[in-house]
Amino acid sequence: PSMLCMWLSTIAGGIVVLCVSLKIFLPYFWQDLIYFLRRKRSKATVKKWTKNGIHSIIDLFMQTVEKKKTHKPFLIYEGTVYAYQDVDRSSNRVAQAFLHYGNLKKGDTVALLRGNGPDFIHVWFGLAKLGTIMAFLNTSIHSRSLLLCINTCAAKALVIGEDCLKLIEKEFILNLLENNVAVWLMSTSSPSQHVQTLPDKLDKLPDNPVPSHLRAVTDTRNTALYIFTSGSTGFPKAIITHLRMLAASLVFTQCGAISQDIMYVTLPLYHISASLLGISGCIHLGATCVLKKKFSARQFWNDCRKYNVTMFLYIAELCHYLCNQPCKEEDRVHEVCIALGNGIRPSVWKEFLMRFGPIKIFEFYGSTEGSLSFLNYSNKIGAVGRAGIFSKVRHIYALTLYMFTCIPFSWPAGKPGLLVLQVTEDTPFSGYVGNKEASEKKLLCNVFVEGDVYLDTGDLLEMDEDGFLYFTDRVGDTFRHSTKLRVNPGSLEEITHMWKGENVATLEVAEIIGMVDFVQEVNVYGVSVKNYEGRTGMAAIVLKGYHTFNGERLYKHVEDFLPSYAKPRFVRIMDAMQITTTFKHQKTHLENEGFNPEIISEPLYFMYEPACSYIPLTKEIYQKVVSGEIHL
Repeated sequence: PSMLCMWLSTIAGGIVVLCVSLKIFLPYFWQDLIYFLRRKRSKATVKKWTKNGIHSIIDLFMQTVEKKKTHKPFLIYEGTVYAYQDVDRSSNRVAQAFLHYGNLKKGDTVALLRGNGPDFIHVWFGLAKLGTIMAFLNTSIHSRSLLLCINTCAAKALVIGEDCLKLIEKEFILNLLENNVAVWLMSTSSPSQHVQTLPDKLDKLPDNPVPSHLRAVTDTRNTALYIFTSGSTGFPKAIITHLRMLAASLVFTQCGAISQDIMYVTLPLYHISASLLGISGCIHLGATCVLKKKFSARQFWNDCRKYNVTMFLYIAELCHYLCNQPCKEEDRVHEVCIALGNGIRPSVWKEFLMRFGPIKIFEFYGSTEGSLSFLNYSNKIGAVGRAGIFSKVRHIYALTLYMFTCIPFSWPAGKPGLLVLQVTEDTPFSGYVGNKEASEKKLLCNVFVEGDVYLDTGDLLEMDEDGFLYFTDRVGDTFRHSTKLRVNPGSLEEITHMWKGENVATLEVAEIIGMVDFVQEVNVYGVSVKNYEGRTGMAAIVLKGYHTFNGERLYKHVEDFLPSYAKPRFVRIMDAMQITTTFKHQKTHLENEGFNPEIISEPLYFMYEPACSYIPLTKEIYQKVVSGEIHL
């Protein structure tokens, strides 16, 4: 017995020493291990699916319906509950309608223009059951850009939601019909005999499933979906394969989500986060999705309490708008424990947690066109991911190191580098549909060794000494005139023209200016100045209620916290910030307008060193700046 006790004491002591050592030398060991095991299980799940005939998200949905989830709520929309079986039957009717009247064949592309609602998913799933490729269109773009999207993906048909009819011009529909693109309206009335209506046909058709061979996918690398950007041009964002959709459905699982969770989706369904991470994620989990027609900061937490929401998706400034709402006693009265998304600023992250409680925020990085993604599973404020100890064992760290290596190979911690991803069979680049030139421009050849190919993400990231990754900026969102990459075998050199010889990250400048007490919201961007190479900084500011702009105080603040090359030379005061439908600040329009007081009616200010203040930008001062009389 004494020997046994001694052995047990020795083992117990060893365990204690091991735990203490891990805590000191490898503080993230257990988090790294748990995430590593979840990732490994996710990869094994996808392999198991493909082996068992689950080759698409609609296959996964059908399996979920058949497995005990028949009567479980899948969607809750404006108080109405739609069970998994309800969505299955409704999508069957859509499939039957297009099978009988649509003149579509397997592999055809169908574009969908509709806001959030159950019908979006019914049409999506119904057409997927016929083996068509979906193209989700941005509801905020206009006819000319919509036409570009439809032509680019060679759509055979366009389905228009009743909520989007007001966006459509008659000439636009005629143009489509002339180009043999069938137009379907989710409305009972039609402006033309050549334009089909869907609701009246659904009422006449049975909800029997269509033949399963129609949806059969022979290769998971085939295209499942086309995603377009949220910009005004409607430029095609990327080709999404069936394999990528299946992999995306597992992300919430890696965050610890379970089937009993209830997800709140307020983002537009045409966005990759809402459709792939949200809807597909619910399907994999067998969870319930509370779908909102449009994001409302005022109603957000009331909805969470009403429907017992446990997790939600965010993007860009969404959490910032929640923090901007008046404080209430019940701010922490909710069951939300998981938030997944990207684009939350560190200052907003801290404020959000302090106000709304200990919610696990899983910030991630992922480009729509690339196969790479990072997940901040440690919930460290500000980071978009982590290269953990087990990632290094699996040689992911070497890839990460290469991605951050420009010159020299050993990229120093804390310094931003251009993120590039090696294109291989496991990490393919499908490119932009219908635009070979744009696809080729994203690829860099002979980067480190002869014959290798890398995808240029256009993003600047940095890694700290603990392996945490931080998003710094988009290359296009820095104060620079142009960027060219000169690639030689064995090296990657980035040659840029920058303001005052420095590369300035707009997000970092915005963080600093946002600390000023009268600033409610700030958007920093670069503007061109005549006879100057590069771009100088300009800040669009929304003032807090009952506050006025104080040029002297802002001047002192940027003097104290920013280097000379990063100080915005111009300020524009706005009543409301212009954002995209995915809550990102619009920059292009502001950049194009510049700082001309004859074009811009809103108050403009100029950083004037002799006065140690931002002073009103008059026509006279503007002329002196562009003529070179006032030097920047």
